[in-house]
Amino acid sequence: MKSFTAMACGALACMAAPTYAAEEYPSRPVRIIVPFPPGGSTDPMARLIAAKLGERWDNATIVVDNRPGGNTIIGTSIVAKSAPDGYTMGYCGASFFATATLIPDIPYNAVTDFVGVSAIAKSHVVLVVHPTVPVKTVKELVALAKSKPGELNFGTSGIGTSTHLYAELFQQLTGTKLLHVPYKGSGPVTTDLLAGRVNMSFQISITQIPNINAGKLRPLAVSGDKRLKALPDVPTFTEAGLPKFGLEGWTCLSAPKGTPLHIRAKVANTWAEIVKSPDMEALMDKQGMEAMSAPPDETTRMIKASVEEYAKVIRDANIVFKH
Repeated sequence: MKSFTAMACGALACMAAPTYAAEEYPSRPVRIIVPFPPGGSTDPMARLIAAKLGERWDNATIVVDNRPGGNTIIGTSIVAKSAPDGYTMGYCGASFFATATLIPDIPYNAVTDFVGVSAIAKSHVVLVVHPTVPVKTVKELVALAKSKPGELNFGTSGIGTSTHLYAELFQQLTGTKLLHVPYKGSGPVTTDLLAGRVNMSFQISITQIPNINAGKLRPLAVSGDKRLKALPDVPTFTEAGLPKFGLEGWTCLSAPKGTPLHIRAKVANTWAEIVKSPDMEALMDKQGMEAMSAPPDETTRMIKASVEEYAKVIRDANIVFKH
């Protein structure tokens, strides 16, 4: 016969079991924090993710919560301070990677205060020049820039943005010296680029394809390891002679450190299934992006690698952020 103590312990274990049973995830609304205003280039992708995850999880509620401001620090801080339970995730990209080095005394550590959930998509950047710039290839642009150091200018969405860092990396790799003209956002850059007040710019491809097709801008190269379907005649930077033109543009979902692996894995596995669905390629092409997926641990490693990669460009270019 079992001792009273043994039977009592067994009974207590049975009573305690429901307390420790894993809660089915998600059992309540999930937030995806987007540190940008609604309607920007990031917003449609985040909403696509939310819709697709919700569909797969029996119409679960996935909410896109736009928290712009402070060079993405406001929204990112909310993610860092949230409970690590899988119900708050952040949508991260170039700004997240760059801000980690660019802005001193930010209230979080981009590497140690977050864990990866899943890689989401690659974005592609296109180098465009105004038609009055007498070049048709990257090689010709480099030659022209070297013959007129500091005279050719490039427009960006602001200091430390991906459009700025791409241009700095370009100068580092080619030994050219260009004049930086920073703006507050991509819209004003495009306006002056189309007017010829800006000679060149590195822009998210989807935003400039209509202007390229209309002959208002001339594309010289695109980022990534293969040509864009929307711009089949435009070479990659590797094809154009710059094989080390990296600074991979990609986005991911992150979560506060301590978020359970099984929850993050469920998100990642669901997204990996979504990516394989027939309609996704067309949807991603429409967003000017290429779908990708990666498990949580790999996503965490990728975040760390990108922070380091962006940091090198920022330090080599001696970029200093000014409030």
